[in-house]
Amino acid sequence: MKRTYLLLLPLLLLFLGAAACRDDDAVPDTTSTTSGTGTGNPTTMSTQLRIRIGSETFTATLLDNSTTTAFKAQLPLTISMVELNGNEKYYDLPQGLPTNAANPGTIQAGDLLLYGSNTLVLFYKTFSTSYRYTRMGRVDNPAGLAAALGRGNVTVTFEVQP
Repeated sequence: MKRTYLLLLPLLLLFLGAAACRDDDAVPDTTSTTSGTGTGNPTTMSTQLRIRIGSETFTATLLDNSTTTAFKAQLPLTISMVELNGNEKYYDLPQGLPTNAANPGTIQAGDLLLYGSNTLVLFYKTFSTSYRYTRMGRVDNPAGLAAALGRGNVTVTFEVQP
């Protein structure tokens, strides 16, 4: 009986040590933006992003995570976003960003997400999805976003709002 306890003790210590050293980035990001999308506790976001599409300007609120921190380091950024599926525009960033992908279930118009580690996606329609994304933020008022983005590829500028 004593041998059994002696054999189990190292396994228990290993398990407890691994649990204590858990990487918070491995936990799915279920925080919501201030607009109330997503699940979990709302996170206070302080970074506002300006998105310029032609003569239209939109404001987005970024989540406070390692993905957006790395993204902000690349701003300002003017890119040609490619149309896909009649509901999104995407751009493959030259460098990958940290990820924390999870299936959102439903994509909301105005969601700014990362697919994989380097595909920036701006959604302009709401729909269900089975894909996994890392949440970055959300356009505060997506009314008019679909019209501004149009049907084809489009030039978009992202910059931190002063």
